[in-house]
Amino acid sequence: MSDKKKLSILLKGIIQENPVLILVLGTCPTLATTNSVISALSMGIAATVVLICSNLVISLLRKIIPDTVRIPCYIVIIAGFVTAVQMLLQAYLPSIYDMLGVYLALIVVNCIILGRAEMFARKNPVGDSILDGLGMGIGFLVALLIMATIREVLGAGSFAGFEIPVLSQFKIPILTQAPGGYLVFGIVIAVMNAITAKQGGVKRKSFSCEGCAMKDGCSKESCEMKEKEDKTDV
Repeated sequence: MSDKKKLSILLKGIIQENPVLILVLGTCPTLATTNSVISALSMGIAATVVLICSNLVISLLRKIIPDTVRIPCYIVIIAGFVTAVQMLLQAYLPSIYDMLGVYLALIVVNCIILGRAEMFARKNPVGDSILDGLGMGIGFLVALLIMATIREVLGAGSFAGFEIPVLSQFKIPILTQAPGGYLVFGIVIAVMNAITAKQGGVKRKSFSCEGCAMKDGCSKESCEMKEKEDKTDV
């Protein structure tokens, strides 16, 4: 594969298919850990490490894992790497471990990681899968940092825990709380949509159950209804 194609795979997750700002995935950790830059950075790095490692292993085993049990296998692989990250943070960075709390363990069910395993790693070679994981991880990290910077600077008058004298007297505390998270999330997505619209917009594929991790649990009627709605929107 050419260098241009590899660069495209890497950049896709950062801009064109940013998992948070374009695909709107992983909203739970996004809203929960962006009240400070340190927690957002920690979550972004942890998720990126798990994403890269899980993509690598799943790509290596893609011809061995039976198709009928692939989702449970993916979850076991992801859970193994999440446990390793948890143990390392608890041993060497206990303050970060305590800061992330339950959301660190919830990386196991992060739809970004499981989605990339299902949609990319199981179909592509190791090198491309690593690049995809890295790109998606960086895209997730960048989105978290953008939101965390806005929320902490304007909501707490500080950046990464360091007080900003100019803003300390003009704090908007609600931005560091749950309602502020939703507000900032909506604004950032709106800005991102406006930017992509000026550049020709994001090409959206027609709805299809093919490759969906949950397709076996959906009813045929709900899928057909969604397909009709998708065609109407287009």
